[in-house]
Amino acid sequence: VQLQASGGGLVQTGDSLRLSCAASGRAFDNYAMGWFRQAPGKERGFVAGINRSGGNTKYADSVKGRFTISRDNHENTLYLHMKNLKAEDTAVYYCAATWDHGRSVYSDPNVYNNWGQGTLVTVSS
Repeated sequence: VQLQASGGGLVQTGDSLRLSCAASGRAFDNYAMGWFRQAPGKERGFVAGINRSGGNTKYADSVKGRFTISRDNHENTLYLHMKNLKAEDTAVYYCAATWDHGRSVYSDPNVYNNWGQGTLVTVSS
């Protein structure tokens, strides 16, 4: 599966933003999906994950209550709804996919073998 992330931009503290990740190829609903981010000088870290059906999700503590991951399996698209953005949310955001046979949600980036190109989110304080 090929992934194309979009929706990043420059926003102010407290603003909202929605990222999208369009997947090409078949069987999107056979992939568990995730969002990761990498800030300048830092390692890539887990943001949110979702299982194949969208029924199970997981979040990093730093974004709980502010970010929501969702997917539309009919449109082959993954979303990350972000609200109450903070300066520390500034990063390049990547979507990722991994083939899965169950209902798992994965936070380990090493599990994912398909990555999008990233979209930059800059939050100005």
